[in-house]
Amino acid sequence: MGLLHPNLSLTAALSLLSATTTNAFMTTNNRDGIPLMSQQTSTTTLNSINAENKKELPDYGKTPIEVSKIKLPKVSKKWIRQDLFGNSLVEETLESLENDEEFQATSKKLKEKGAAAMTKEERLQRRRALQDLGVPDFLSFVSSEQNKENGDEIKVLHRKEPKVLQVNIGLYCNQACGHCHVESSPLKTEEQMTSETVTQILNVLKNTPSITTLDITGGAPELNENFRMLVSIARDLRSDLDIIDRCNLTVLQEPGQEDLVEFLASNKVRVVASLPCYSADNVDKQRGNGVFDRSISALLALNQAGYGIQSISEDKDSSSSDELKIDLVYNPLGAFLPPEQKSLEGKYKEELMDNFGIQFNELFTMTNMPIKRFADFLYRRGELKEYMDLLVRNFNLDTTQSLMCLDTVNIGWDGKLYDCDFNQQLGFAIGANNENDESHKGGKSIFDIDSFMDLQNDGIKNDNHCFGCTAGMGSS
Repeated sequence: MGLLHPNLSLTAALSLLSATTTNAFMTTNNRDGIPLMSQQTSTTTLNSINAENKKELPDYGKTPIEVSKIKLPKVSKKWIRQDLFGNSLVEETLESLENDEEFQATSKKLKEKGAAAMTKEERLQRRRALQDLGVPDFLSFVSSEQNKENGDEIKVLHRKEPKVLQVNIGLYCNQACGHCHVESSPLKTEEQMTSETVTQILNVLKNTPSITTLDITGGAPELNENFRMLVSIARDLRSDLDIIDRCNLTVLQEPGQEDLVEFLASNKVRVVASLPCYSADNVDKQRGNGVFDRSISALLALNQAGYGIQSISEDKDSSSSDELKIDLVYNPLGAFLPPEQKSLEGKYKEELMDNFGIQFNELFTMTNMPIKRFADFLYRRGELKEYMDLLVRNFNLDTTQSLMCLDTVNIGWDGKLYDCDFNQQLGFAIGANNENDESHKGGKSIFDIDSFMDLQNDGIKNDNHCFGCTAGMGSS
């Protein structure tokens, strides 16, 4: 049994663990591969799109792949930077934010207007951009495209049986990435999930055997004091559960996280990590100075623990359930779609192995969502309309059958329930009345339900940001 968190009462722990061997869990099948990567779209399904379908995506796969043309010089073992472990990145990040004029301007605006007013303004900017382009609202657009393809309208955004539970355990992070749609940073010290909320999540998870994946995100989720409680008890509850840690890699070097790799490995946690490039300049540009060196050192530490080391089997189709998997995520550095996934993955594997001896399982390319930090980036540069046009022009009907919101329940740090991580940041909670452009008000929380099946009759929220989930191969 995994370690129990000191804040969890013995009674609560015993209650959670009492049903770990019930038939309900014996009949639950775990997914092979990574079930929600990308979260909105099934990567395996979408990568099978044939050439005839691809011609309908005029820009996807045509993005200049400068990232894959970078040829790194051979390097020494300097990348095994043991000196980085135990040294925090927080102070450097805070200093960077202090000198970031755009960040300071946005922070001032947030204090003056509040989150709801800024969300409304952001939605209005996207709406005006789409109106200028002659594009209707998202749901009407999808229905029209389905009618063209199939000859009749099909019900879209129909909630399925819940398979994925995504938990945003807190917004505190040791980094402040330019593309971050949840706007995490070291300044987000109050937005942290409590042990009481984690306990209720575990209770509801126990009552929902259809859930096959627990996806833990943040912020830097590992820096929440209840992260290990969530992981260890979830693993005790469900040995077959696919537990994912959305790791920024540099967190491995934060003080107090010296045993993090060992903890993740012992609980068979899959690591999904952001690495926007395999060159220092591009990584540091998006994620902060010094992040590349730290990321490489962290990946080497994970490899040394067995992560990403793919065993050779006589049966090429077999996959060991004991394999420790690490996947990387690529986000574009600007207002363009990501390159074709498989070709970029091959280049990543070649460069990281040749130059650093690093191995990983899969690379996922994700479209940047036009919300929050990235939306502000686009608006300030006068590129929002062009970016929305890019998303609409590359609408992919295949994505609508496997969108994240169809079989995922997302939980915010305060326990509120959402259809996806993006709706969470825009304040569109499940069960809330968002008429009159209201957001961040009402909605259901984890304390309102006993099972995630209780949400089956609640409609799925959608808005103009959803075009990011259906462009090309989708977003995360």
